[in-house]
Amino acid sequence: MKEPIVETTLGKVRGTNANGIYIFKGIPYGEPTGGPNRFMPPVPAEPWSGVRDATRFGPACWQPIIPGATKIGIWGITGIDSMSEDCLCLNIFSGGIKDRAKRPVMVWLHGGGFDMGSGDDHPSFDGTSLVKTYDVVVVTVNHRLGVFGYLHLGELAGEKYAGSGNAGMLDLVAALKWIRDNISVFGGDPGKVMIFGESGGGEKVCALLAMPAAKGLFQRAVIESGPFLRAETSEDATRMAKELLDMVGVTPGHIDILHKLRASTIYNASLQVPKTKGYNSVMHYPVMDGKFLPVHPFDPDAAPTASDVPLIVGHNKDELKLLLAGSPMFRENEWDVMREAILGKSRFFFGGRVTGEQAGDYIEDYRRQNPRATPLEVWIYFMTLRTRIGSIRIAERKAAGGKAPVYSYMFTWESPALNGILKSCHSLEIPFVFNNMEPPTELIGNSPERLTLAGSMSGAWAAFACNGDPNCEGLPYWPAYNIDTRATMLFNVECRVENDPCSQDRKEWNGRL
Repeated sequence: MKEPIVETTLGKVRGTNANGIYIFKGIPYGEPTGGPNRFMPPVPAEPWSGVRDATRFGPACWQPIIPGATKIGIWGITGIDSMSEDCLCLNIFSGGIKDRAKRPVMVWLHGGGFDMGSGDDHPSFDGTSLVKTYDVVVVTVNHRLGVFGYLHLGELAGEKYAGSGNAGMLDLVAALKWIRDNISVFGGDPGKVMIFGESGGGEKVCALLAMPAAKGLFQRAVIESGPFLRAETSEDATRMAKELLDMVGVTPGHIDILHKLRASTIYNASLQVPKTKGYNSVMHYPVMDGKFLPVHPFDPDAAPTASDVPLIVGHNKDELKLLLAGSPMFRENEWDVMREAILGKSRFFFGGRVTGEQAGDYIEDYRRQNPRATPLEVWIYFMTLRTRIGSIRIAERKAAGGKAPVYSYMFTWESPALNGILKSCHSLEIPFVFNNMEPPTELIGNSPERLTLAGSMSGAWAAFACNGDPNCEGLPYWPAYNIDTRATMLFNVECRVENDPCSQDRKEWNGRL
């Protein structure tokens, strides 16, 4: 079959046709981000002559390398083929090109916090099944991560670097602008764009909802296990940036040296910064800089920027059961180790709203109420709690805005894999959302019930992309969330709506998180 060629605003690209599905990989939406472009807002890609090959995925941004893998998740080892500062690229899956059709567009933002991952780092992100089943267009995106995407230099180096603390998010804005200007030739409707993401991808959705530059570039949004209520403060981000500069021996008055250093030098220095704080790892976040991200996404209220955008938000019942798939993180008697681990990540667990002393009190309260809990079980509880309460807060605050509906869900299906140890763990819902059930995987199994659930969940996401309402054939009526009923869709083999399913945790942690 003849290879498909599409003409974008920047030039022609050649993709592939796999059984009637057109796939274009590694299309650049921005220039390389190294050298003079490092820490700067993204620059649109330069036009090219001739036909550009779009049959290979593009590089991911620099990110941590775990021994034996480039990323670890419930899916095991996943593949990132290459890393580079030339990482502003996207991938497109469509059932038709140049046909004047107006298909809903589903833009996937990968997880891995703001430090890891790529739009193609696992087969679950393949959009083929969604395209075949629902006639949508699927787009996955790479962008800057970690120190290259979120080093806030604005307070140290002046207005030129005002966007450096949100460069990775500005990349996503640039990608959405490229989609707006080009997706129609790939069979998509620029007026029906849905952004969706899991874990760090859900956090990116939260941030985009609060960014004025992203307004109008998407019309629906889905947050899967990725509540991001509060951005990094400018003060904390500046402190981290100063430590990085000290690590590489650069003063604020000579910040231009950062553009000349090797990417590996800056990256490796960023890995050393947390060790000065006694942490084992560093996590980067978008910065409330007063300009590109002027307010916190959902604290104390939902940011008004995207008040007219319908939203789905939810979490998995047993988020951090994921950790049990590998070696135990703490031995039975390592209470001090567990406590210090939680306190070391209190910004992550508690959203920056409590002091370390308060966090320690919460840990001891939970231990008193659950005297048989092991250190690992306490860790899992707080990790899951963060996502659970954060998702509820987003639903509450979005509903209070009143301009567009919000729909709440909880994924409750338990994987039979590994003798059931995973339960409804973090990221388990992703292949169900993408309807990627074939071939069966060792971590999901081959029970026919998986197909039923995948049909319900992917159908709801596709319906939401189409019209901003997740109700679809085969799914019980899913009402919008409000603080009176707190209606929540429980996704399982038999889906059902339950009012306020997490009431005990919600009430106990009201005012704390």
